[in-house]
Amino acid sequence: MTHFNEQGRARMVDISGKDVTVRTAVAVTKVTMNPETLEAIRQGRIGKGDVLAVAQIAGIQGAKKTSDWIPMCHPLALNGVDIRFHDNGVDELHIQATVKTEGKTGVEMEALTAASAAALTVYDMCKAMQKDMIIGPTMLLSKSGGKNGDFSR
Repeated sequence: MTHFNEQGRARMVDISGKDVTVRTAVAVTKVTMNPETLEAIRQGRIGKGDVLAVAQIAGIQGAKKTSDWIPMCHPLALNGVDIRFHDNGVDELHIQATVKTEGKTGVEMEALTAASAAALTVYDMCKAMQKDMIIGPTMLLSKSGGKNGDFSR
């Protein structure tokens, strides 16, 4: 249990002895909504503005600020954050966040936070039209780099 000290209390893991490697993580989530809400997003008819543009910026900001939200995460210098959207043409907006760095610890939490922040922003911008949207599931799709190796769902 690397996140606990000898007293059993939470601690931030010391990564000073780890090697710097290229690390990438991809996380996904979706927002399920009424077809009318998805169509309004696609046509730019949401009163608060361009939903996907704002959600994209929110996802990038979320990745950059992950260590402010998740107590044991290390602040990381990110090399890249890419937020992509696609939909099923009916009632689901899919969000994919890819985060990359060269560092001593992975970016899984940054990718998960980016996807979550983007989804929450979609909800916020569309809640006047629909309050019963569903977010999730949110999950890590893949990660590469580091001593634990690669992962792919």
